[in-house]
Amino acid sequence: MQEQQLGILAVGAHPDDCDFKVGGVAALYRQQGHRVRFLSLTNGDAGHQEMGGAELARRRRAETLAVAATLGIEYDVLDIHDGELVPSLEHRRQVIRQIREFAPDLILTHRPNDYHPDHRYTSILVQDAAYTVTVPGSVALTPHLRTNPAVAYFSDRFRRPYPFTPDVVVGIDEVVEKKVDALHCHESQMYEWLPYNGLYLEQVPDDKDARRAWLREILEGRLRRDAELHRDRLVEFYGPARAASIEYAEAFEACEYGSPITHENIPCLFPFFG
Repeated sequence: MQEQQLGILAVGAHPDDCDFKVGGVAALYRQQGHRVRFLSLTNGDAGHQEMGGAELARRRRAETLAVAATLGIEYDVLDIHDGELVPSLEHRRQVIRQIREFAPDLILTHRPNDYHPDHRYTSILVQDAAYTVTVPGSVALTPHLRTNPAVAYFSDRFRRPYPFTPDVVVGIDEVVEKKVDALHCHESQMYEWLPYNGLYLEQVPDDKDARRAWLREILEGRLRRDAELHRDRLVEFYGPARAASIEYAEAFEACEYGSPITHENIPCLFPFFG
């Protein structure tokens, strides 16, 4: 473990967004003894074809607790309705409080251009909170931070107004199965809602023991994508020989609203490159 313990806060819109985007690096940070917290800004109560409301919100909350045990992290869910997140002052204040209470060195979140309004507004809320977390007179009853955390975006495939441009790419081969285990905890999503919404529900095995293997196969392309797309950046961080052997990666783009992410501080914020 490196001398300084880092605090890593991943902020997603729904209870599974962080798992998809940073489940691997979360496991790597925890291996080194760093603090990791996933935060979902909505309770996910609309993400199912047959159930919703309080019943679904409680089920999805229970799924996040299973993820927390699997990855050894903290996992919190705000009680905001799925599909109703807006970049309001009320929600901004909640995000400011969450950031201040955890006091992260690095925040990871969605980019502001995304298909889902909850994802877009999560990004905006984090951006709007980024500087304000250091202002004593804003949300005054929650002690302010002395320094603005660094902020980086999750990877995505959206190309307008500009495509995702990675500043950091981390190989996750040694923990990729941990990431799959975390996603496996989200039964309502992996085996019900997402297959239904994606028109492949009939492919989901009935046997619970077979589902994890099926999920691993379904996720394979997605798990490989960042390594395949950003092999050149992997070479920069790991060198040609090691980069060539990396099959799975997670990538991040620096957000200029947080403290700068630079060539000099990347090895401290992302301590995985040897």
